[in-house]
Amino acid sequence: MEPIPLPSPIHYELILQLLEKQTMSAVNQNPELRNQVTQLIITLRKAASQQKRLEEVFQSSAVTVEHRWSINHHGEKVFIPD
Repeated sequence: MEPIPLPSPIHYELILQLLEKQTMSAVNQNPELRNQVTQLIITLRKAASQQKRLEEVFQSSAVTVEHRWSINHHGEKVFIPD
């Protein structure tokens, strides 16, 4: 079986950091918008958690996961400097 493509977990983290640090401070004075951003953050955290559980199921079933950085490039090695 070919590896199962899934988003790289860093995608969730980057979006969450943006929402928590920048978006939230930009809407801080508007309770309605702040609530909507909070709900989005909760939804993204749930999605990241659900993907982690899915990866655990794949791993226990000996199915390989391939984290993708883009929909346009797959199977390529990505260098991430320390």
